[in-house]
Amino acid sequence: MDLGLLYSGGKDSTLAGLLLEDFYDVTLVTASFGITDAWEHARETADATGFEFDTVALDDDVAGQAVETMVEDGYPRNGIQQVHLHALEAVAEMEFDAVADGTRRDDRVPSVSRAQAQSLEDRHDVDYIVPLAGFGRNAVDSLVDATLDVQTGPSEEIPKADYEDELRVLLAREYGEGTVSEVFPDHTQTYVKGFSRAGARPGRPDAK
Repeated sequence: MDLGLLYSGGKDSTLAGLLLEDFYDVTLVTASFGITDAWEHARETADATGFEFDTVALDDDVAGQAVETMVEDGYPRNGIQQVHLHALEAVAEMEFDAVADGTRRDDRVPSVSRAQAQSLEDRHDVDYIVPLAGFGRNAVDSLVDATLDVQTGPSEEIPKADYEDELRVLLAREYGEGTVSEVFPDHTQTYVKGFSRAGARPGRPDAK
């Protein structure tokens, strides 16, 4: 069965792919508004970890609405949530048998409620899977530390292909550079460069 995993190049979505690949033909799918070429970072990680890779275009209007929401709220949470749900819809329209993301048990945003998940499945005739739903932060970090070569640092400095990169650019363009730091709190992000040992794909002697 074919599965499209909404993918940022970070540790959570990469780990989700590794957990799913014994059961599905996994394609990592990075959603992009076309504002930057940040999706290329995700493609590099997909190559390094041996997964198929694709991109899906998002609606520019959703980016604009998300940025407006962030400015009105003074924080990014609700805007990020809007974009995540839109991105899942876009992946579900790609004719996969199943779609997934890297959200964890402890995540507040993005998140998908049971009703939203059921609606997505019914409208697109797909299965929506959350492989990290039973994993807390410590469990994820332990698995990642044993498996992946990860770069960690301030969000604005780490290569990434999630929504934040493009939304930061659009926010600066529409409201000024100072608004970015007002809306986005300081936080760290991750970028997966490959496996922690050459060919160290979990349960396999060799990488794909």
